Amino acid sequence: MNNHRSNYLFRYRSGGLTYLSLLLVLALLSLAAMATLQLASFAQRRAAEEELLFIGQEFQRALLSYANATPPGVSRAPPSLDELLRDNRTPAVRRHLRKLYIDPIRLKPDWGLITSPDGKGIVGIHSKSDREPIKIAQFPVSMSDFENKKSYEDWVFKMP
Repeated sequence: MNNHRSNYLFRYRSGGLTYLSLLLVLALLSLAAMATLQLASFAQRRAAEEELLFIGQEFQRALLSYANATPPGVSRAPPSLDELLRDNRTPAVRRHLRKLYIDPIRLKPDWGLITSPDGKGIVGIHSKSDREPIKIAQFPVSMSDFENKKSYEDWVFKMP
């Protein structure tokens, strides 16, 4: 009978050890899943930031193209972003931008607009996101003003 009781205790104790081991494995898997999600979120945000830099340069080029195509005596800044899509100021319609991009940080089509001194035209754009950028250094020379900015709102893409 004594032998029967020791077998029962051994099975009982080993069952508890198995349960504890299972809890430990589940905890480690949860931590690994959380770390993976954080890395994926960081990678997605980094990609959105790179896309913002690309889109901002596209707007910047379009604004400069619009200004360069302006006949003498006319405002060099478009009154709206839609004018970059279809410039009807000359007999031949010009397209300075292929489409109006959405802000990849906020995932919305609205941009902060920088207006000309007379307030009648757009000379630049920026994201309306107040989030802190991941990239704060090592920008191309044309974007050196972006270094050490505190938010994406401070990344202003404007005509030179």
